[in-house]
Amino acid sequence: MIMTPTLRKFALTTHITFSVGWFGAIAGFLALAVAGLVNKDLQIVRSAYLSMELIGWFIIVPACLGSLLSGIIQSLGTHWGLFRHYWVVVKLLLTVAATILLLVHMRPIGFIAEIVSKRTISNSEFDGLRIQLVADAIAASFILLAAIILSVYKPWGRTSYGLTKIQERTSLQINPSVEWKSWKLFMWIVVICLALLFIILHLKGGGLGNH
Repeated sequence: MIMTPTLRKFALTTHITFSVGWFGAIAGFLALAVAGLVNKDLQIVRSAYLSMELIGWFIIVPACLGSLLSGIIQSLGTHWGLFRHYWVVVKLLLTVAATILLLVHMRPIGFIAEIVSKRTISNSEFDGLRIQLVADAIAASFILLAAIILSVYKPWGRTSYGLTKIQERTSLQINPSVEWKSWKLFMWIVVICLALLFIILHLKGGGLGNH
């Protein structure tokens, strides 16, 4: 169902608000992660990791989920659709991947925040985990930047599924090869989702020892 112009503008405003908030929170998270890694003042290090957990759960996670859900609603309620354009599909996969990895990596953030809430850590403790938090924030920033670029430039045109929908609306005969390409697109999406699920299970099964 296509949304009314007023509802469409509201959905777009909501999506932009969540997305910009997500990107800004990640930038703040990155600054704190760098401070926690390189700063010599142990009190600043402690404050940085406690703040990172608060930003993660109360700003980044809500903004992330809000951006994902509002983006899906906006796509389904406009002519862009969810699977009709390659840029929408790629942006959806990037957002889903970023959301999954974020939720998985909230665990090590909570771990180090719990440690510093009980005692002061030295500059040499948990080096691998602290470096990974910086790397995760940088990777998330690049993913969100890529999603922003896709939203602005909208490259690659329509998918096979999108072309099929145009043919249906114009009462043209659907080419079987186009239908097969559409199914292949869905198959690839399923494969990618399964791969993401495998990554999640692998990371969770690895425990904190691998972070």
